Order: sequence, then structure tokens, then C-alpha cells
Amino acid sequence: MLTAKSLVNHCSSSSFSSKPRIATPKPKNPILDFPFLHSRSPKARSLSITNSAEEHRHAEPVSPGQFRVDILSEALPFIQKFRGKTIVVKYGGAAMKSQALQASVVNDLVLLSCVGLRPVLVHGGGPEINLWLKRLNIEAVFRDGLRVTDSETMEIVSMVLVGKVNKHLVSLINRAGATAVGLSGMDGQLLTARPSPNSAQLGFVGEVARVDPNVLRPLVDSGHIPVVTSVAADESGQPYNINADTVAGELAAALGAEKLILLTDVPGILRDREDPTSLVKVINISGVKEMIEEGKVGGGMIPKVNCCVRSLAQGVRTASIIDGRVPHSLLLEIMTDKGAGTMITGSQVSSLSSSSSIPHISKHITFSATNPESPPRLAEFPFQLVSSSWPLY
Repeated sequence: MLTAKSLVNHCSSSSFSSKPRIATPKPKNPILDFPFLHSRSPKARSLSITNSAEEHRHAEPVSPGQFRVDILSEALPFIQKFRGKTIVVKYGGAAMKSQALQASVVNDLVLLSCVGLRPVLVHGGGPEINLWLKRLNIEAVFRDGLRVTDSETMEIVSMVLVGKVNKHLVSLINRAGATAVGLSGMDGQLLTARPSPNSAQLGFVGEVARVDPNVLRPLVDSGHIPVVTSVAADESGQPYNINADTVAGELAAALGAEKLILLTDVPGILRDREDPTSLVKVINISGVKEMIEEGKVGGGMIPKVNCCVRSLAQGVRTASIIDGRVPHSLLLEIMTDKGAGTMITGSQVSSLSSSSSIPHISKHITFSATNPESPPRLAEFPFQLVSSSWPLY
């Protein structure tokens, strides 16, 4: 695969494979494997090249140099679309546990920064926290999926997230060729916390009360990659552990981000939670509300969806829940029509409707990538928030 790392003068030879995704032929050189560009179907390609050079490429084996040039030329429309735009990425789950996936995410961020996007990385670190609690013989307690955080646990959370995980990610990004700056919510009063409504049961688990992005703007404007951990203090200085998805959504809104991306351990939003091939590629706010009411979206996906909806309500253009287990899922989401998960929009067009019922846009919508001839998902709708009484939290 021609990975993000190879495009910034590093070499890697990982390959892409995911059953729900489109099966594409491999190029002659496996090191240059870039799956979302191989399909000869015009519907599956981001940009068709029909000049004589393209015809020549089909007739004869492609040289490594020519293949690289073709890839760059096909990425141009996506680079132009997102150049200068802020993209907020929440990093967690399997992508944090695997060194290979960790390197993939880091290299994707560096590549995106190099071609003019303005990425901001927000991270959690639950597995690392659990590891250190175990080493210190402190029991990890969860209630309704949330970590119960007493004063002793809060101290460990701060040490691990701010002092270890954050600086490790900064080091990886710097080593990959970009310049990262590590921050917590307390730095520059970036985030002000408040106790959660269930603080009596959960302890120092907080919510975001206020965002002041002034400390981030100069970093983003100068081409640095901010790396933000989800620890913040209230007005009195008491630290709180805040859900990283929530922090990412609030930062995206405060920065006026073009896109919010949540890396997860699932393919995205599924019409059938037991069927990983039932991926919903594009859906709007009212469509998500309908799925929740029908019980199709539940469990840990609900707070992620709520986070996306709230960011859309505050002006973020699109929000995506993508499969962080797929190598280079960030590039697949941003640099291809197919994407790497589910994109939620504020538009009034719902991807839960059958494509035939919306003839003027049906050619742009697909529910899953299991059919090699399926059209690309809709890349963008004009932003228009669907009115709804559904609570955003």
C-alpha cells in the first residue's frame, strides 16, 4: 500500500483488508497498494482520468513512479476541498492499542497537515489508565459505562493522560515529521469543566461547561498539530475526567471545524447491529433520531451520536463515526468518496430513505460498500439543521 508515511518520504508495506469494504484488484507492486484507487468502475473512483496517459496505463504495466503520480493527481480534488479547513479527530479504541494502527493514525495526521489541512487530535486513554490502576492495586469501577473517579483515581487519570499518553503521542507525531503541541483542558483555560449530573455516583466525572479556543488558534494557524487530552478543571481548580468524544465535539464547534471524526472499534452506524455489512454510509440528524427510537442505535453508540449531533447543531459541517481498526481510515474518510464509516450531516436528506425515492440525488447515496458497483456516498450536502425536539445531550 502506498501509505501516508510513504508520501512524506517514509516507507511502509501494510495492506488494507476489510470484508465490508469493496474488493479491489491489487497492483503489480504490493508496496504501492492503494485500494481505493484501483477500481476501474468510474463510480468507485474519486476522479476519472481519460486522457491518453490513462489509456496507456491500462495497456501496459504501471511503473512505481507513474502509479504514485496518478494517486497524487486523483487526491487533488479532496486536497483542494479540505485545504485550510480544521479537522478534529478523536483518537481512541483499538487504534490506540495496536502499534501498527497507532503509526497509521499518526502518519495520516502528518500527511493531512503536510497537504494543508489543519488537524486537531483529541485523545482518551482508558486501557492505559486501567493498566496503571492495576499496577497500583486500585480497582477500576464502572457504572453505566462510565468510570467512577474518586480523588485517588482522578490523580492517576491526570498522571496517565496528561503526563504519559499525551506526551507519547506528541513524540510520535514529531518523529513522523510534523510539529505537535500537547495540551490538557487546563492549559490556557482551554476547557472549563463542571460536575456531571451523576457526580454523587461517579465522583470527578465532568462535562464541558465552557471552551476558550484562543490558545489553540495560534497553534493551528502556524501549522502545528494540537494534541488535547480530556482532563479539565472547574472554576475552583478541581480536575475532572471528561469523555473524550464530548471534548472533541465541543472543540470542533468552538473552532468552527469543517469535520469531526470519531475513531471507534466498529464499522460505523449499522442498520442491524448484528450485521457488520449493514453499514449506513450517510445519515442526517432526523434519521439518527429515528434509528435510536427504533432501537437500532443503542449502548455505547448513543453518546457518540449525541456528540456528533451537538457539534452539527453548533455549526460543524459534517461528523463521521469511522472504523479505527482499518489502516489509514482517516485518509479513507477524507480523501475518498467512499469514506471509512458513517457520515452524519445536518441536511434534510436522509440516507435511511431508499435511493429510488430521491431521484435527483439517488446516484450519490449508498448504504454499504459490499457491492463493488455501488456509487460513492454523498460527499457533502449544504448544511441545514433539521429541527427536532430530540435532546442534544
